[in-house]
Amino acid sequence: MDYLDILLRLTVSVLVGGLIGLDRNLHGKPTGIRTLGLVSLGACVLTLAGANFLTGDGQADASAVSRVIQGLVTGIGFLGSGVIIRDNGSDRVRGLTTAASIWITAILGILCGMGSWQIAAIALVLVFLLFVCGKPIERALHRRWLDKPEKEKQAITLHEE
Repeated sequence: MDYLDILLRLTVSVLVGGLIGLDRNLHGKPTGIRTLGLVSLGACVLTLAGANFLTGDGQADASAVSRVIQGLVTGIGFLGSGVIIRDNGSDRVRGLTTAASIWITAILGILCGMGSWQIAAIALVLVFLLFVCGKPIERALHRRWLDKPEKEKQAITLHEE
């Protein structure tokens, strides 16, 4: 692998992580451009390092790359768990989307490190579709099935009394 290819993979991984971080930052979440850019870059660097483990015949050791990826996916959970918060006094949990964005950012970094551009690009588009469309869809579903209209709530309250 030449230096231009390495530079391209590392740069794209920072851009991918930075784009996801920008979205999270604009929505007031605890991770941002720098955090997720670093997550993606770190995953890319480790993947590139794993790809450089050679067997006796000079070929890349696929099992070494596999172990690096397994370690990354497991280890990134610690970073993601740091942003998950349970509100005291309620059953509400916050930060799951941010934790998931850390996880997918690491995976996108792995894909950049492997040079799997098509998969990385499609996954990035799908991440942004989820960010843009997911919340309105969730709200609509909650309004439709979980939130009861005010008249129903009053009728239930009167009936219980």
